[in-house]
Amino acid sequence: MASAMAGIEALKGTHQELKTRMEKSVEDFRAHLAATRTGRANVHMLDQVKVDYYGTDTPVAQLGQVSAPEPTLILVQPYDKAMVSAIEKAIRTSGTGLNPMSDGTVVRVPVPAMTEERRKEVVKHLNKTLEDHKTAIRNIRRDGNDQIKKAAKDKLISADDEKRANEEVQQLTDAEIKRIEELFKAKEKEVMTV
Repeated sequence: MASAMAGIEALKGTHQELKTRMEKSVEDFRAHLAATRTGRANVHMLDQVKVDYYGTDTPVAQLGQVSAPEPTLILVQPYDKAMVSAIEKAIRTSGTGLNPMSDGTVVRVPVPAMTEERRKEVVKHLNKTLEDHKTAIRNIRRDGNDQIKKAAKDKLISADDEKRANEEVQQLTDAEIKRIEELFKAKEKEVMTV
């Protein structure tokens, strides 16, 4: 779809900026979904876990090889053997509900089957994350509408251009919110499937 805002000199970069910011929000939501625990082991379940690596919070995936050799096990092989206990501690205290074990060289993270109550809890948490991201997208829409209103006030665009630009921003917002709702529905189905 060609942007009507792109043809208006005063709003040239606004559409692209809003689209980029909204897509970042959608990608952030997608990352949260990937890290969400389902009944199966998934290497992305540890994406949100940070380990104190010599004073820097570092993702587990950057400190070692993360794999899921079995449907109920995640294996972390640290590049630096001295980090085994730090990785184990970070996973245990991350709030993911996982209880890692190590033998001094690798960290084994068993992924227990989720109870019905835990599944509902996860969906509830995902719903809150969905609402947070919808709010972020709406805030981006508000910023865009403010830019359009300012351009109209400064007489850089006509009233018709302002109306078309506001409609375009609303269409963009609706499309991005629909995307994250579809992602949520797919993940909700995956979580609730036993």
